[in-house]
Amino acid sequence: MSSDHESLLEDLLAGEHRALARVISKIENRSPGYRDLVSELYAHTGEADVIGITGSPGAGKSTLVDKLAETYRERGETVGIIAIDPSSPFTGGAVLGDRIRMGSTVGDMDVFVRSMSARGTLGGLSTATADAVKAMDAFGKDKVIIETVGAGQNEIDIVRTADTVTVLVPPGSGDAVQTLKAGILEIADVFVVNKADRDGADRTVRELRDMIQLGEGGGTGGAGGGGHHSQEVIDAHDDWDPEDDEDGDEDEGWTPPIVETVATKGEGVEAFIDALEDHQRYLVDSGTRAVMTRQRYAEEIRTLLREDVHAMLEDRLAAAGGVDELVEAVRKGETDPYTIAADVLAPVEECVDELELEDSVSEE
Repeated sequence: MSSDHESLLEDLLAGEHRALARVISKIENRSPGYRDLVSELYAHTGEADVIGITGSPGAGKSTLVDKLAETYRERGETVGIIAIDPSSPFTGGAVLGDRIRMGSTVGDMDVFVRSMSARGTLGGLSTATADAVKAMDAFGKDKVIIETVGAGQNEIDIVRTADTVTVLVPPGSGDAVQTLKAGILEIADVFVVNKADRDGADRTVRELRDMIQLGEGGGTGGAGGGGHHSQEVIDAHDDWDPEDDEDGDEDEGWTPPIVETVATKGEGVEAFIDALEDHQRYLVDSGTRAVMTRQRYAEEIRTLLREDVHAMLEDRLAAAGGVDELVEAVRKGETDPYTIAADVLAPVEECVDELELEDSVSEE
């Protein structure tokens, strides 16, 4: 790692917000050497609670995140906020500014807000988001909040980054719940019916409760039922000893609570924080958090391998004259895509085979 990056890392770990901003910029822009920076961050992560806030547009996510951060600060905790914004069609950058929607915490440096571009990624989460979370975690933020753009059921991507996923559901007719049910409800660890002072809020709460009881909502997903997790996570729930639970009640997994809030007035925010803390406690007591961390790292490894192999193969194609010539050969009937793929991969497979042979010889 270069001396500049070493100095930047030292400043970040020392708690300088300007260094945190620069590191996240390097991560988002995929600047040269950013991987070395992120690699060094891992040894300093694992302390922050990562909270995902998602839901349909107009549900009041930004206002609730603002009040949530304000309340955490009143409790003496530091907060990092990553707001995933729609990408600009011209620059690819975030359209909405860092502070436009966060009014109560402006001027408080212990609430660090960063807008990041969705860059067209499904669910509004760019690959850089997970690395930005690590930067905030290593910096020492107690809570890291990810607010997504609210792009429908593909918001399930947030699960790969957040420990606790909150789904906001606006009050109104059952149509809103039915629309969400197809995908986004299944990822919820906590439900929030915001704008609970409006007509239809009680009905929305009843519908959510009915769906949870029927096993159609977050009760079969979230961290509680393993709907988006591997069998390993489900086993962790099954192995949880109810006697370890402070209440001593028989455990049947995590059932997502439903919290009613009026974010504009700050009502229900304390109850929301209590629900988040209950879930964090559950993750630790049940062993689920450790399992989720292993699962997340496994996915990160796979993602990096896919990116690197893809880049390597693109370079090989360029060296071979580019895709256009190969496409033209397929069009003329001289070859086919399967043969081309096999030819491009052949040298890679040979290198892997040679490495395996060398390892087996050295072991002997």
